Amino acid sequence: MASKSEHSVEKVAGYDYMLLIPTLLLMAFGLVAVYSASSFLAEHKMGDSYYYLKKQGTFCLVGLFFFICAKNLPSSFYRKIVYPILVVSLFLVALSLVPGIGTRVGGASRWLRFAGYSFQPSELAKLALALYVAYSIAKKGPEMGSFSRGLLPHLAVAGAYMTLILLQPDLGTTIIIGSWLLIILFVGGVRIVHLVGLVLLSLPVLLWLVWKADYRLKRWWAFLNPWEDPRGLGFQIIHSFLAFGSGGVLGVGLGNGKQKLFYLPEPHTDFILSIVGEELGLLGVTMIVLLFGVLVTRGIQIALDASDLFSSYLALGISCFLGLQVIINMGVVLGLLPTKGLTLPFISYGGSSLLVTLIGIGILCSISGRR
Repeated sequence: MASKSEHSVEKVAGYDYMLLIPTLLLMAFGLVAVYSASSFLAEHKMGDSYYYLKKQGTFCLVGLFFFICAKNLPSSFYRKIVYPILVVSLFLVALSLVPGIGTRVGGASRWLRFAGYSFQPSELAKLALALYVAYSIAKKGPEMGSFSRGLLPHLAVAGAYMTLILLQPDLGTTIIIGSWLLIILFVGGVRIVHLVGLVLLSLPVLLWLVWKADYRLKRWWAFLNPWEDPRGLGFQIIHSFLAFGSGGVLGVGLGNGKQKLFYLPEPHTDFILSIVGEELGLLGVTMIVLLFGVLVTRGIQIALDASDLFSSYLALGISCFLGLQVIINMGVVLGLLPTKGLTLPFISYGGSSLLVTLIGIGILCSISGRR
């Protein structure tokens, strides 16, 4: 039994310190990083150097409202919305593919646009999957070892999302969902032989998807040898290397980075960590890594201590989605993985990722309070 003093350190007014403080610090860090990375671009593109900062600030305020709502909702509410949110999110992902409704950017139709703001349905799909899989595993229990009850239904539901997201096309998010599903099903009790078989069947499909799309194949070659085409395919990752290299340990100073001056395309989104590395150096990047480490570790601890199986698997699912996205984004900007269009949660510019991530953290806070 934890002592009263231990609980007073862990919580303030019902909010878990180890979730709340890293979340607020990462949001503040993200606002500073977005302004620094985007001000020059926004001035020339929009005529307002604060354009992206103001929009990101709005996302933060709305996200905090959803965070507070999610934190104060009971677990019974999340059980009730499992299937409605599953249907709605799948419908929205499909809707993004409809010409004239989905917004097409850079050859991909991944967004829906409302009142001047874009929303990416695949972000909501992650939360919907976390809720569904947690509910299903908790309900089936020992039956998870059966192929027809354990692997097949979860693979069918996740497969429907993955197929639609692939059609957008968005291979990066598809890989995150597939990797996440393997982890959750393994923890949930699906037999290893079934998971190994699934991986062996998926690898040829993944290779085919890369091979059939010329731009994916070019990204793969650029990943293997970016210096072969430094002005073309390797341009983005080489300038990411230059940003980290020039930043050194302490960085060149906030706002003094050079790679955001039309070298790194869209420096405030996928490659924002490169700008952080250039301006704040190894120290700034390490702080971000540590804050994410605290969040994910705390989420897993909450999953282990949860009062019921549904809450436990839900906490684990949310934590794994967050951890996987952080690892893949950082792997890309450091040249350890091929380029994917994935944001860095809390840090990159973008409302969809920020809103859904804050809802997820709110759910973790709610579960933590009921332990």
